[in-house]
Amino acid sequence: MPSARSSAPRPARLRQAVAAALAAATVLITSACSGTARQADDAAPHRLTDRTPAAAGDLDSFTWSVFAEPTTIDYAHAFDYPPNQILANVCESLLRWNPDLTTSPNLAASYANPTPTTWVYQIRPGVRFHDGTALTADDVVASLRRNLDPATAGVWAYPFRNVTSVDRTGPMEVTVTLARPDSLFNQYLAASPGTVESAATLAAAGKDYGNPQTGVNCTGPFSFSSWTSGQSLTLTRFDDYWNPDLKAKSRQAKFVFLADPTTRVNAFQSGEVDGGWMVPPSAYGQLGSSRAGTLYFGRNTTVADEVVSNLKGPLGDARVRRALLMAIDREGIVAAGAGGVGDVARSLVTDNLWSTAPAAAREGVLKELPDYPYDPAKAKALAAEAGVSGQKIVIATSPLDSQTTIITQAVAQAATAIGLKPQIDSVSAEKYTALFTDPAAREGVDLFLTFWYTSVTDPLDMYGSLRTGSSSNYGGWSDPAFDAAVDRAVAAQEPGQHAAANAEAQRIAMRELPWLPLYTQPVSVFLGKRITGVQPSIAYLYYPWAAEIGAKG
Repeated sequence: MPSARSSAPRPARLRQAVAAALAAATVLITSACSGTARQADDAAPHRLTDRTPAAAGDLDSFTWSVFAEPTTIDYAHAFDYPPNQILANVCESLLRWNPDLTTSPNLAASYANPTPTTWVYQIRPGVRFHDGTALTADDVVASLRRNLDPATAGVWAYPFRNVTSVDRTGPMEVTVTLARPDSLFNQYLAASPGTVESAATLAAAGKDYGNPQTGVNCTGPFSFSSWTSGQSLTLTRFDDYWNPDLKAKSRQAKFVFLADPTTRVNAFQSGEVDGGWMVPPSAYGQLGSSRAGTLYFGRNTTVADEVVSNLKGPLGDARVRRALLMAIDREGIVAAGAGGVGDVARSLVTDNLWSTAPAAAREGVLKELPDYPYDPAKAKALAAEAGVSGQKIVIATSPLDSQTTIITQAVAQAATAIGLKPQIDSVSAEKYTALFTDPAAREGVDLFLTFWYTSVTDPLDMYGSLRTGSSSNYGGWSDPAFDAAVDRAVAAQEPGQHAAANAEAQRIAMRELPWLPLYTQPVSVFLGKRITGVQPSIAYLYYPWAAEIGAKG
């Protein structure tokens, strides 16, 4: 089942670079990658917070920093941090991905799986779009079918790869028929693939849907108000919102586009903005002790990885990939590049993605994995055994932020330590993004960095992307046993069988290392002293987090 996913989750597009940050990074690189840095001097103490203190009252408005301006807020093209964190408060999906990473009914009041290839959704009555029209089954059909339409050219075609039809089968009922069982399909409907928009709005807006002039017309707790290109996007509370538990506490939410990380941090400190996700790691210490507000950390599903994009060069030998991973000082990277907040990754997914697996399966997952401790001497010997001494590899990077620079330098130093000749190729942010979408852009590139998050609580969301033929299998890696394990996981709905197949795929991936896992890091969010109520979690990409923000007591 080749993937139709047209682009990767693109946290690698973090346009947070400034000269000052890069200069600071250079100072940190030497100590971090020499194996001596194990604790960042200014790292903020961190523990995960499930929920910040509840709001004591409503707000007239709050401002929120976003590190880049979205190119669109069309849900079919929203697959990155900036558009998704905004859309999560405006548009809703059939199901809801909650901050604790569980899934619950949303615009679908209930659902059933009467046959292995049929999903039936009962649409919630009494829901209205922001223009006042009522939600119907026809709106759901039109919204889901957009993901099947080649003319949409959306980024969420992959979850619909097994869908043969989406039909209204009752006054408020929609049935999705699959060509074969797919254990991920229903889960994806809690993220952007399950978004419901007014069919009339989609027809009227056409290609202008989601742009700054047209916006969107959905059912969430906030409605689209205005978008000033290059500056900000404003949402207004929707007073006829159907869910009293998530009714917005602020009359207005204003998202301000601040690409420069220093500017963002200064805006936090001055109170110019009230908060923001994805705090620059270099500022954890500063903001962790700030009187302007509070820095929180929460659940995440993101792993920083080096993608092996060329298997025809020296990295085509799995021994060399293992050697390189053992030569990378990953603890040093966490200390210097991630503000001391994070952990060396044991696999390509975070542990919390196994939360729905049976207890016995969860306990055995990490025990069965190969380990790659930092050991430059052993790594050099392994690379020598492969006979790659003196061969060149190209590491693509972009001056996105200090974290990216530190990681790239650490990987290059590790490559040198095992006898390779690394060449760092620094490209623009736009060209770096093209690495995820254009095979021609990856020509001659051996490695590039991604911060890969999943959009559901299932390891299969990651491992399915490495199946033979997947568009996000950037190096063209192929392993028949891995593909067979992924296929079993896709077909298996029973939790034990599904977990066992996922675990087998993970074991093979960690033995062969088509990507090199570096570290995991919690979600970060800064809340100024005026506001509170957020639940820190990667679910902010799909959950209406801004509705819970209110005034501090």
